[in-house]
Amino acid sequence: MKTAERTADPGGTHSLGYGSRSALHRGKIRNEHLEKLAIVYVRQSSPHQVLEHRESRERQYGLVELAKALGWPAERILVIDDDQGVSGKWADNRNGFQRLLAEVTMDHGGIVLGLEMSRLARSSKDWHQLFELCGIFRTLLGDEDGVYDANDPTDRMVLGLKGIMSELELHTMRNRLHRGAINKARRGELFHSVPTGYILVSKDEVVLDPDEQARSVVHQILDKFDEVGSIYRTFRWLANQKISLPMRLRGGPRKGELEWRRPTMVTVRNVLTNPIYAGAYAYGRFDYDRKQTYPSPQRKRTRRSRPSEEWEVLIKDCLPAYITWDRYVKNQERISQNRQASNSRGVARKGKALLTSVLVCGRCNWKMRVTYANVAPHYVCQSHLLRGTERTCTGLCSTQIDELVTNQVLKALEPAGLELSMNVLANLEQEHARLNRHWQQRLQLAQYEIDLAERRYRAVDPDNRLVAATLERQWEQSLRDKREIQDEYDRFQRTFPTQLRPEERSRIMALSSDIPSIWHADSTTNADRKEIIRCLIDRVVVHVRDDSEYVDATIHWSGGFTSQHEFIRAVNSYATLRDVDLLMRRVAELREQGQTTQEIASRLNAEGFKPPKQREGFNARLVELLLARGGLIGRERLHDELLGQDEWWLSDLSRKVPMCREKLRAWASRGWVHGRQTPIHRNWILWADNDELTRLRALLAESRPGRTCYSAELTTPKNRG
Repeated sequence: MKTAERTADPGGTHSLGYGSRSALHRGKIRNEHLEKLAIVYVRQSSPHQVLEHRESRERQYGLVELAKALGWPAERILVIDDDQGVSGKWADNRNGFQRLLAEVTMDHGGIVLGLEMSRLARSSKDWHQLFELCGIFRTLLGDEDGVYDANDPTDRMVLGLKGIMSELELHTMRNRLHRGAINKARRGELFHSVPTGYILVSKDEVVLDPDEQARSVVHQILDKFDEVGSIYRTFRWLANQKISLPMRLRGGPRKGELEWRRPTMVTVRNVLTNPIYAGAYAYGRFDYDRKQTYPSPQRKRTRRSRPSEEWEVLIKDCLPAYITWDRYVKNQERISQNRQASNSRGVARKGKALLTSVLVCGRCNWKMRVTYANVAPHYVCQSHLLRGTERTCTGLCSTQIDELVTNQVLKALEPAGLELSMNVLANLEQEHARLNRHWQQRLQLAQYEIDLAERRYRAVDPDNRLVAATLERQWEQSLRDKREIQDEYDRFQRTFPTQLRPEERSRIMALSSDIPSIWHADSTTNADRKEIIRCLIDRVVVHVRDDSEYVDATIHWSGGFTSQHEFIRAVNSYATLRDVDLLMRRVAELREQGQTTQEIASRLNAEGFKPPKQREGFNARLVELLLARGGLIGRERLHDELLGQDEWWLSDLSRKVPMCREKLRAWASRGWVHGRQTPIHRNWILWADNDELTRLRALLAESRPGRTCYSAELTTPKNRG
């Protein structure tokens, strides 16, 4: 709160011209208004106006004299100037305006005075809110032109027009400034700031950072992204190698000085996406969402990157560059493909499925997704979910298709083994040299700090201990920093020697010539394998049929070449097999030839037949299931000529005794009953005459759960003779 004496006029109220006009307004001013406060609102839009536009400020404070001329005593005049240097575009960020509304709604205000209505609000919403409240609480509004009653129709019309003109004036000024900025940007001369690796010499001139180490770090970021292909992996590499990023301070007493900070994802992303590093000037790269800031202007604005064709200004080859424009475009395409979207591949991750975002359904041409709900990953087509239709595309297990593509990739890489080994050696040596140069630059900078601290210490008078002691501590701190950097550099040299040893070179050459061993090595991650596949293959199209285990696969290689392949997938049942009828006929033929189930299984495996679910092959149990499926099991039971005198099928004898078949089968296996098995289906045929039937019934009568010891007379079968 300001006192009325803040702008007291030594010459009296008539020197400001208010006294002669006050009588014109007293018809609207009544005693109920004079009993309340006269609120003088003071605001200027920016700190620059507060410092430079002094006349406007003095005129606003001079409204105190107008309040006196209208009849308010000095002690009943309240000056609110909390919003000095704050724009009137919004009301939420103006504490003074909120305080003004509070005074009005508490019925403390008799009149609100402002130099112009634009000083109170630049928004029609805020302005109408103010004079609506003034109308409710019978508070007058006043400026240098007059006093207005919000409940008077004529005054209300005038106040509305003043609010419209105030808002229009704001938009006019904003458009004028924006068009001026656009005109300067079209010449490539508008710079608010420059990113890491550049400095702003003047308002319209940009040059590369003169610090060699700062430029070297920018080159390292760009080169490492070409190698790993991911913003996050580039960031992790910088963090693991303890490489700091150079930042030029943009404000404060150290403005323009170089400061080294830990890398962040945002900084790395800015280096990789800003076109200035390709020597291009760009303006209008982002869209700002006004819906996010509408409820509260103090919220941080959210921005969306525009495509390059929608930028307002793009001037190529006008600034010093770190990379070419073509390389920049390739980097942006790679970043776009790293996003998890339907039209991009995404970043290669550690999942077991190797064809993520590469495998395409041949029926609907949609990318197949990966599910890890089962033991092995499965590729599934989800086009029916997005279209809202029934499922028509069949998925498949990843095992067979991944194995097929892996074999094809290894065959394609086999001729390039020698070239790969040479590239590996060159890349390792280049990486070591780049990191070693970075450490040498850090040591050189640390030595410079030591020399600078020493010169400062020796330049001061030794008797002035207040200064000398501080400089001495700075010198000692510089020595400690140099020692820490030297220790870290020594550890780096032990971990990453500058030159590879002969045995390391020999091992790299040997491994490069044996690419499959590298592929299947434990140190090779699934993400590495996916990166290799994506370098060689654009997409793999598979045609999965519901009635067949055979799948057609078309590999589209990088460069335009395509290759056709066929493989067998795992299916759930025999009904899905393409050659199920041929398989059943072959099983019936082998059975009629009198072969056992194990012999039939061996023949089927030798002839190339495969069971569902991609087992190792047929076995006796699977053949029995096939015989049951074809109704072939049990035919031997129809041939009673297989039975001799006093011989029984096991089920018939169990009913004759009577007893359960499982127990009778166990007795036959122990030798307590004479018996044999048929050669094909291994059905039991038991021998029992009348005496044996009597013995079996007696043995059954003695049988108890858990009893294992019986007399030899009951467990010894009769001699058949």
